[in-house]
Amino acid sequence: RWLFNHTVCTLYAFCGVLFGLCSLTSLTVLSTVCCLKVCYPAYGRCWDVLSDLYLHPSLINNFFLWARSTSSRKAFYGPEPYGTACCITWKSSSREATLYILALFIFCYLLPCLLILISYSLILWTVRVSHRALRQH
Repeated sequence: RWLFNHTVCTLYAFCGVLFGLCSLTSLTVLSTVCCLKVCYPAYGRCWDVLSDLYLHPSLINNFFLWARSTSSRKAFYGPEPYGTACCITWKSSSREATLYILALFIFCYLLPCLLILISYSLILWTVRVSHRALRQH
């Protein structure tokens, strides 16, 4: 069972979400920068703007939800079903919690994974085209 109080549970879940977002965002920015450097060398220096555009909305949203009162935070973070750790309350019935989970899924999971997939696909395509061009010469 969870050994600490609800405040520590909320902090633990918040940190898990925050560090997970930072990790996936780092991977997304890294793959996009690699794609820009390999496929579009003239735009390879744009990575600062790219990271600022994507990273800050996710973190600002998470900090905004953290800053709310304790009673509304209970709807977003809580014990896992087995009670040994805390995370996002996936089965919350409030509309705000459902929208938060949906926004996290779309903007902080689906979109980054799609960007990573597109970036590495473009890199592979560029390398393949370059290899064919070298073989013809």
